[in-house]
Amino acid sequence: MSYDNTCKYLAESSPASFVRWLLNMEPERVEVLKTELSSEPLRADSLVLLQVSAQILHLEFQTLPYSNPPVPVRMLEYKSRLLKEYPGYPLVQFVIFLKSTNSELVYENEYRDSSTVHRYRVIRLWEEDPAPLLEASELLPLAALAKSDDPNTLLRQVSQRVAMMEDVGLRQNIIASASILAGLRFEETFIRSVLREDLMKESVIYQSILREGIEQGIEQGRAKLLTLLQHQLTRRLGVLEPQLEERIARLSMTQLEELGEVLLDFSSVADLVSWLEARES
Repeated sequence: MSYDNTCKYLAESSPASFVRWLLNMEPERVEVLKTELSSEPLRADSLVLLQVSAQILHLEFQTLPYSNPPVPVRMLEYKSRLLKEYPGYPLVQFVIFLKSTNSELVYENEYRDSSTVHRYRVIRLWEEDPAPLLEASELLPLAALAKSDDPNTLLRQVSQRVAMMEDVGLRQNIIASASILAGLRFEETFIRSVLREDLMKESVIYQSILREGIEQGIEQGRAKLLTLLQHQLTRRLGVLEPQLEERIARLSMTQLEELGEVLLDFSSVADLVSWLEARES
């Protein structure tokens, strides 16, 4: 599911709520800025830029701290490009980690080498006080991931706050977003028992994110599985010829899963070739 896109939707739908939470200020005016950046490898689709008074607020949502390039490098690259895009505006950067982890990487808040130091702010949602998030309708989906000795009760509080919202369209989208982000912490059966499934299904943003998440998830999952299998085959059989790698890359997701189950039985490249020929015939 597309957790980053859900957060981006929330931030761009109600930027003032995020400004109040992160900067502890009441903004006179907040403008959502364009996020097109000209070159790779930066993931511009995950970038949230807000102009708050005379400064630029950059939000980067991360499910987990693992990325390529690493988060500190990406934040430095973003800063370099954004200073060119918006000269004269101070830049405040936040990395918001969504899913609880023991990785030390979530405590990194700077890029540093022999000549450069660039710092940014880090939010670990599971350490955040849920009270400010429960007070703003548009932040309720994030509240479900906040600090709590009793997360189940916290999700029920989120559901109760959503149920009190008078705007039906907003209520539908907030509960849908909450159900998506809650998947990072709770079992699906519990989420469905607490959050109303009928409102989730009616939500436009839920349908959009669900459709995009399924499409992206399948392709990303296939790519990761293919990379893993190629690595395992190389370790077991040695470097494969390019033609053989191309044949493996053409396999369907189901066939790749089958290959993962049998590759440990291969003792030679010939075994792999025989297995491929049986599925190509």
